[in-house]
Amino acid sequence: MTNRSVSPSLTPLRRAAGLLAGLTLGAALLAGCSSEGASTDCGLDACTVTFDRGVDASANIFGVEAKLIGAEGDQVTVEVAGEQLSLTAGQQATEVGGFQVSLDSVTEQQVKIRVARSSNG
Repeated sequence: MTNRSVSPSLTPLRRAAGLLAGLTLGAALLAGCSSEGASTDCGLDACTVTFDRGVDASANIFGVEAKLIGAEGDQVTVEVAGEQLSLTAGQQATEVGGFQVSLDSVTEQQVKIRVARSSNG
């Protein structure tokens, strides 16, 4: 049997690296977000999705797809969990597929929506 000597300073470094990798993976799995032509900012129960206008923009959040269909003035059409919704800035959240969806803002460049897990679903 061969005895290997391990540098004592390597062990804490390896632990820290492993912990960091585990935390990063855990955060990615918890958020469950991916996107194309959009950016997401997710917590445990809600995500803000910022779609770029003029491109085919979509995001996968909480296991469902959110897509920007179109925007005109302060009204946008999005598809969330397979259902199309018309949202207006300042309007109350709309329930769809166990989520509350609301329009945060609309600019010439971007559309920002909020998708939250419904408290009663």
